[in-house]
Amino acid sequence: MTFHSMWAELLPIGRSSASGGYRRFAWTGADAECRDWFREQAECRGLAYEVDRNGNQWAWLGDPAGQDAVVAGSHLDSVPDGGAFDGPLGVVSAFAALDELRGRGARFVKPLAIVNFGDEEGARFGLACVGSRLTAGELTVDQAHRLTDGDGVTLPRAMEAAGYDPDAIGPDPERLARIGAFVELHVEQGRALDLTGDAVGVASAIWPHGRWRFDFRGEANHAGTTRLVDRRDPMLSYAETVLAARREAALAGAVATFGKIAVEPNGVNAIPSLVRGWLDSRAADQQTLDKVVGGIEQAAREYAVAHGVDLHVARESFTPVVEFDHVLRDELARILGGRADLKVPVLGTGAGHDAGILSGSLPTAMLFVRNPTGVSHSPAEFAAEDDCVAGVRALADVLEGLACT
Repeated sequence: MTFHSMWAELLPIGRSSASGGYRRFAWTGADAECRDWFREQAECRGLAYEVDRNGNQWAWLGDPAGQDAVVAGSHLDSVPDGGAFDGPLGVVSAFAALDELRGRGARFVKPLAIVNFGDEEGARFGLACVGSRLTAGELTVDQAHRLTDGDGVTLPRAMEAAGYDPDAIGPDPERLARIGAFVELHVEQGRALDLTGDAVGVASAIWPHGRWRFDFRGEANHAGTTRLVDRRDPMLSYAETVLAARREAALAGAVATFGKIAVEPNGVNAIPSLVRGWLDSRAADQQTLDKVVGGIEQAAREYAVAHGVDLHVARESFTPVVEFDHVLRDELARILGGRADLKVPVLGTGAGHDAGILSGSLPTAMLFVRNPTGVSHSPAEFAAEDDCVAGVRALADVLEGLACT
């Protein structure tokens, strides 16, 4: 199958007719359709298909129990109303790169695997990279069992409903010990490549980033009869904190976003009793990130006092700075640097990835494909087919250099 035909098969799965975005949430019907597609791609190529204890899908060329395996892939789930390319581009490109290598008559001397990591986006349970975190031991079984979606469904119940055994989840060090390198191709989430005029880039590092929950608790009351001076309105403190986040991030050259909110009792004519907002913040280094988040929290507490509101702040997830394996990164640059038709810049990213989670357990690297819109986590996310094909060829060259004679 060609890149184009595989892409056309995936394109309608989980797509909203209203927004044009994707709603492929973990352990739902759309996720199941994507997982079926992955299994079919593995089987039609004669690859050994398996699902690990954490629900991640693997397609193997060569012995799955062999050593020093080379792995490519990404994820197939999405954020709410996300774009088509974030995640699926890496999985489709991995299958296409294998097809390219077979067409070249490449001789593999190491096992090669293609992987689809489960629940990378964290759209349903609020924690990103659940599949890779569990595998790497960065998420404990107890923590995973406590994850709950907006409808009160726990991760174990969701997995069980989808036909998987939640009692089997946990660290998988034996599997990771058999992998010599993981290379994740991903659409760029920004415009660095577009600005340099390059189709493909190599990642240098992932910025430290995390998610914090801010709970502002006030007093519910009637919107029409309660005097302004008598109100304990948590929405005011929240709104001022949103502006403070923008201010602190701008001053530090970082990013900070309140992108999710829950309000109680959530009535048009009721002053809220609770406003819960989730902050996502990222910076080039840990010191800067700490300064930004600390400044936001300090401002939030001042606003809470001013409006007679209580505030509780909890860090829900955190990923430290990830410096991709320098030896592997340099090897990718060497392999791709030998092509006269391709200039490959090295660039950092503020987005988290499975490759970042696994970097503490094995050598990982990333390739980025140009996104001329610079938009991600949105239906406007885009990569031209020519650039996607260039990414496939670059990934094939890398896999050939790492896994073939």
